[in-house]
Amino acid sequence: MEVNISSGSELEKKVADLQEMTVLAIGEEDYSLKEEIQLELKKLSSRFEQLESQQLFTGDYDSRNAMLALHAGAGGTESQDWANMLLRMYLRWAERHDYKAEVLDVSPGEEAGIKSAIVEIKGDYVHGYLKGEHGVHRLVRLSPFDADHARHTSFVLVEVLPEAEETVDVKINPEDLRIDTFRSSGPGGQHMQKTSSAVRITHLPTGLVATCQGQRSQHQNKEAALKILYSRLLELDRKKKEEERAKLKGERIEA
Repeated sequence: MEVNISSGSELEKKVADLQEMTVLAIGEEDYSLKEEIQLELKKLSSRFEQLESQQLFTGDYDSRNAMLALHAGAGGTESQDWANMLLRMYLRWAERHDYKAEVLDVSPGEEAGIKSAIVEIKGDYVHGYLKGEHGVHRLVRLSPFDADHARHTSFVLVEVLPEAEETVDVKINPEDLRIDTFRSSGPGGQHMQKTSSAVRITHLPTGLVATCQGQRSQHQNKEAALKILYSRLLELDRKKKEEERAKLKGERIEA
């Protein structure tokens, strides 16, 4: 709510400034500012529509940044190529909306595409906009990888997790974590990891696992994996609360 009020006040000020500029331009018969005023008006109109749509977001974490996890399903190269297509799509979406996107981890496919990827997208109401993408995405097409160009169906699981405020939303006891290190997998060559820099963190009480191997050092991989784990724990907590609310609602209806 605070974000909306602040953004609304900022928009109101910009509208007032544009109105003043327009009045001055008309009074002085200065038509050189016409294109600039029209462009600014278009931007303000777009921003107003964005703020208006944000009023529809009522979820507990809709205003948060989001962690996006993509997992190619069965189907080998077909599904891995589909996962890569989705990854590029989400990155372009973030760019078009002026959101900051960072690929924290990616596991390349054997022939093409990716096996999995984790992306952090930062911006106002990113989780609210993306949460509808959570689930299994299916693609049916004539395969470019099949010599007979047969029809193939590919599946990719997309997880959309709210970014957790560490130590505020979720508290983790260090004793509840098992941290394993292993060598990063990926293309060979001079940049291939020679040390066990990849990190896998398991939260023992829940069995949730977060893995990261895409960063430059073991420390960075550990930080990224923890960030993912916090988000998964927050999502687990959100689902539990949602189930409790649904149960209470059902009990009230029965009563």
